[in-house]
Amino acid sequence: MPAKSTRTITVLLNQNVESLGIVGDVVKVKPGFARNFLLPLGIAEAPTDERVEALKAARAEALAELEKVRGERKQIIDALEEMSITLVRSCNDRGVLYGSVTQRDISDGLVELGHAVDERAVRLANPIRRVGDYPVVIQFEKDLRAQIHIVVEADRSLSEETEEMEFDNEGELIEPSARKAPEGEPEDSEETNAEESAEPAGETSEA
Repeated sequence: MPAKSTRTITVLLNQNVESLGIVGDVVKVKPGFARNFLLPLGIAEAPTDERVEALKAARAEALAELEKVRGERKQIIDALEEMSITLVRSCNDRGVLYGSVTQRDISDGLVELGHAVDERAVRLANPIRRVGDYPVVIQFEKDLRAQIHIVVEADRSLSEETEEMEFDNEGELIEPSARKAPEGEPEDSEETNAEESAEPAGETSEA
């Protein structure tokens, strides 16, 4: 009976690997990942007591650096909470952008304001394609996240009709029929229209 295949193997990391571990960590990975990537490039090796001991100092330095980075990111998140930044873009008369606002654009905008936010931390499901106000989440780690507002403005004055248009959170136009009628505004009914259009009945005389 053939031996059951091993689903994971244990390796010792010689350097930091994002979403896996830091130098000196002993981790379990899939055999193919180790065989095709980690081991050939010297990023990891088979763990031994001697090598684990040799990497203790490097691991302590890596942990200290991670704490420093986490502290800096926490300060950024605290500063970003409910922040609003404005991006000016070219668009047509209906407010549709020539191009779009992407994660990179938002990252660049935040960096210009002094906040070191990589585009990978910008959680934007789809590029922004219309003028408007959009909530966007900035997240470094699971517990380090903040919501900001991206205000996309046209680089010129739009028509009065365009300015009165309403868009949903996805940037799609809300049709007039879907908008809520102002409170207190009477609605015409077929019965009222019928009464207004009816002519008074003539008097009848008995013979």
